[in-house]
Amino acid sequence: MKPHSSKSISIFVRTAALFTLLGWLGNFQLHGAAAELILHSGKVVAVDEKFSIHQAIAIGDGRILAIGTDAEVTKLKGPRTEMLNLAGRMIIPGLMDSHTHPAGASLTEFDHPVPPMETIQDVLNYVAARSKALPAGDWIVVQQVFITRLREQRYPTRAELDRAAPAHPVVFRTGPDASLNSLALRLSKIDRDFKVSDGGAGFIEKDPKTGEPTGILRNCTRFVPAKSSARTPTDDERRERLRELFRAYNSVGITTIGDRAASDATLALYKELRDRKQLTVRVRASADVSYLGPIEKIQERIRQVAAHPLHKERDEWLGVIGIKTFLDGGMLTGSAYMREPWGVSDIYAITDPKYHGVLFIPKERLRPMVRTAVESGLQFTAHSVGDGAVHALLEVYEELSKELPVRATRPCLTHANFQSQEAVAIAARLGVMMDIQPAWLHLDTRTLTKQFGDARLRWFQPLKSLFAAGVVVGGGSDHMQKISPENAINPYNPFLGIATAITRTARWHEGRLHPEEAITREQALRFYTANNAKLLFLEDKTGTLEVGKLADLVVLDTDLLTCAEERIAATRALRTYVNGKLVYRDGF
Repeated sequence: MKPHSSKSISIFVRTAALFTLLGWLGNFQLHGAAAELILHSGKVVAVDEKFSIHQAIAIGDGRILAIGTDAEVTKLKGPRTEMLNLAGRMIIPGLMDSHTHPAGASLTEFDHPVPPMETIQDVLNYVAARSKALPAGDWIVVQQVFITRLREQRYPTRAELDRAAPAHPVVFRTGPDASLNSLALRLSKIDRDFKVSDGGAGFIEKDPKTGEPTGILRNCTRFVPAKSSARTPTDDERRERLRELFRAYNSVGITTIGDRAASDATLALYKELRDRKQLTVRVRASADVSYLGPIEKIQERIRQVAAHPLHKERDEWLGVIGIKTFLDGGMLTGSAYMREPWGVSDIYAITDPKYHGVLFIPKERLRPMVRTAVESGLQFTAHSVGDGAVHALLEVYEELSKELPVRATRPCLTHANFQSQEAVAIAARLGVMMDIQPAWLHLDTRTLTKQFGDARLRWFQPLKSLFAAGVVVGGGSDHMQKISPENAINPYNPFLGIATAITRTARWHEGRLHPEEAITREQALRFYTANNAKLLFLEDKTGTLEVGKLADLVVLDTDLLTCAEERIAATRALRTYVNGKLVYRDGF
């Protein structure tokens, strides 16, 4: 039998797909249904492969029935069809955030309001206020107020925290790093002789003159026995806070999120919301996997994630796609693992000129972790901020790709802020995807430029190069605290991320950070829609506006393709639809 040519096979596949689609539409109409909703007389941006733009879109049974001209789409109007005249307004696919931490963020202010903190004095005022509200001896924890975003660009000192709360242990914690007062150091049994004893990475900063702890810890907060004094929420309160946060996500056009460190308890909470039909965003989760402990236990945990029902039977609303761990520290705290030394720094309290940051997982432990994830059919991703960490993970992906189908699992780098030209090329060759947060560029460029200089930031979030190389890169926020989009840490409003990716401008900073890495408006929309759909294993269901896909879409007050650059970040979602249902409305 004569073998088929690749061209004939391609034609056959396309023809079969067309007949399947026509059959689906035919069956829909055969059963007498008409569109439930038609949005017309607008600018419907499909963000499909051709980046096509249309006038109208029809929705029924949670899916897109038709997209095209007003004349074409309105043919699906029935006696009960809701007709919405867009009057020229833009529609885009529902926006996606590739990196959130909803369970923790939703509970940040459950016990008491936490004011914005932009200065050291703001921090100290908050600590002093908590010391008056809490009994002596109770812990005061200031969480994720990053020194890069304080006017003074430094940690609060041990002495300052002592004066603000002399009778309370205080920890100013920013991820794995922290600044402690004297009482907190004493209760943590951290003195000049302290050594990391659990096999993990980390150390304490010491005064070079006295040898005493300065109060600053590098990847050692696990040794701090801080106990929260906050009221513990009930299960009902946890669910309601999450629902409130998801509604806030909807208010800025977000219809899908990636939870990039979900615990088993959080997954159970999502499942309850799904089963009660109370989700208003789709959730794709990377289960949290610790890098500490025996490697056999870590591998067992990875296999348990692969066996989780939400991985095996993920549906349109909820699913586990892989695992997330932490490979290095942070650029916001001074511990990201860099290929070149950080340099002595007053900002980050670095005194060692040879300091490269902290790499949490040595290669001999990282390799079996990635191997187990790939063999289990899980996407592996790791918090990898510094270029040293980025290259370390890429090296493991490359080694394992020689014997395992790594590409098929959509391997990922999370954050990947500091890169290199080589890293971009390697990621493109291996099919490594990236989950990047433009808001960090917006908020932290001032400090990073002061610390590293402009030349060393050449490959900081190199979005244009990544797009040009064909790397699938998705936009996220790393939202970790507070519900409101106005004061969230980190800000999750995707229009700020879109604007930053296009302009590469930053708060409190003059000029643009390497504008040669700015992306186009079309690319920025893909960044938060179609690309994220691929990153989160949802491209067959959503991410673009195409017939047969789920009806997740947003009506905007601004034309993002033509408006002035300064208008992009201020864009508002007027209507947000998930599964064809209106989940948010602002006036229109």
